[in-house]
Amino acid sequence: MLGAVLHAPGDVRVEERADPAIIEPTDAVIRLSATCVCGSDLWPYRGVEKPDGPAPMGHEYVGVVEEVGADVRTIRPGQFVIGSFWASDGTCELCRAGYQSSCVHRVLMGTIGTQSQLARIPLADGTLVATPEPPPADLVPSLLAASDVLGTGWFGAVAADVGPGKTVAVVGDGAVGLCGVLAARQLGAERIIAMSRHAPRQELARAFGATDVVTERGADGVAKIKEMTGGLGAHSVIEAVGTQESMAQAIRSTRPGGHVGFVGVAHGVELPGEELFFSQVHLHGGPAPVRRFLPELVDLIWRREIDPGRVFDLTLPLAEAAEGYRAMDERRAIKVLLTP
Repeated sequence: MLGAVLHAPGDVRVEERADPAIIEPTDAVIRLSATCVCGSDLWPYRGVEKPDGPAPMGHEYVGVVEEVGADVRTIRPGQFVIGSFWASDGTCELCRAGYQSSCVHRVLMGTIGTQSQLARIPLADGTLVATPEPPPADLVPSLLAASDVLGTGWFGAVAADVGPGKTVAVVGDGAVGLCGVLAARQLGAERIIAMSRHAPRQELARAFGATDVVTERGADGVAKIKEMTGGLGAHSVIEAVGTQESMAQAIRSTRPGGHVGFVGVAHGVELPGEELFFSQVHLHGGPAPVRRFLPELVDLIWRREIDPGRVFDLTLPLAEAAEGYRAMDERRAIKVLLTP
């Protein structure tokens, strides 16, 4: 099969990889209908995370089941399925508590690579969610978004305790931040402030439910949020970047007693203890347990109540994955969908 492989920073190649096979009796093999490039893929692409030799890329996926292992009970060949970027068994104590991304048997799909024509999915029963029937083509992008960015943005909103009557600020205007805006609207937020400097992303944020847009960053962004909230700060802030500046901006934009949901993959973030102590802000986040939300999200998409697939503003064949990485790295695209 063909699959994307990162050989060095900036060097993505689509090349022949071995076809996947059932290794464990709990595995499934799927044929990808669509996959994509994630903002977190840019960390190794830019060299911030050092790749250890050639590495398969991709962790978001939808497709049709081709084969299942002997112990798979709920997933069968021919089904169209969506799965999380963490494979999870669904039965351990942490999975049952809703934290499948910390499953004691978890497998990071990025180590397998799903920017490919086929993929092995470990722990298929706990990981995959099947649609009621094969979806129409126009729903596939939204179902793919549910595999990561929608589920991650949704978790950011839940972790930030978003709810009716609340003011929500979203730090980050990538696909996750935009899906955080969508989630905040679905969860009933009264006011949603998207922090963005880019006109196309601002437009999509408003389409997803943002009531306000703030272009300022850092201390100026914090001051603007305070100004808009009577000096108090937002009730809920979703942090969807993962840098020192974005985390500081999120915490300082939150009112005492408020909540920060941080879902940007942290790089070089250090939290000042004394400032946190006096902020009286709740912090919760980390790798999103997307599997917790998948059944609800798939249902919302299936009933066409939400359309998160709009975050894909560039579609390319898998063979042109390298151009997809360049487009996202240069911010010419919000998110790139790849068709195997």
